[in-house]
Amino acid sequence: MPLRRSATAAVVVAMAAIAAAAVTACGTQQAGAGAGRPQSASPRPSFSPRPKCAQPAEMPTVTPSSPVPSVTAERQKGNGDTPPNYAENHAYRMQRALTAAQLAQGQASAELIKGELEKVRQEGGSGEYGRFSDERIEVALKRLGCGKEHGVYVGNGFYSVHTGVTCVSGRVTKDELDSEVHGAYAEPQPGTGPCVENRGGH
Repeated sequence: MPLRRSATAAVVVAMAAIAAAAVTACGTQQAGAGAGRPQSASPRPSFSPRPKCAQPAEMPTVTPSSPVPSVTAERQKGNGDTPPNYAENHAYRMQRALTAAQLAQGQASAELIKGELEKVRQEGGSGEYGRFSDERIEVALKRLGCGKEHGVYVGNGFYSVHTGVTCVSGRVTKDELDSEVHGAYAEPQPGTGPCVENRGGH
């Protein structure tokens, strides 16, 4: 009788050890991967600081106020027919909110950028569809100190640059020159700077 109980106890102990090993193997985390901390469903947007360029000689003065809603948030707010999980599914298109001071500074930078791009238009020499070469637009932005470290992206008449404060994006062609001041994207289009909206999906 005692022999049977000992054998049964040994089997139970062995089964418990196997189960514990399986649970440990499934729950193993690599060092530095957040062991002991709850894992969030999605990472928080990361907006890396950048050096400044296209800064006006005098900073515009504005009274402090609450952050200006991002363009993305305004689009979502205006569309009342969005599905329940729309915001979560499109979080990668979230823009950094701007304060009134940042917006004013961005608009001043936009005027400087438009001034340089207007020189390109005045020089002429546009190609197909009235577009100028990417190189000419990049040279114009470089005159304001805006280079690769500022996330400059140029293509097919579109340009974008991060001034270190805000994004300035727009179009420049023979017949068009405009700009929009906005915050950097949480997950911009791969292969571009921080100011180009991601056209993909999650």
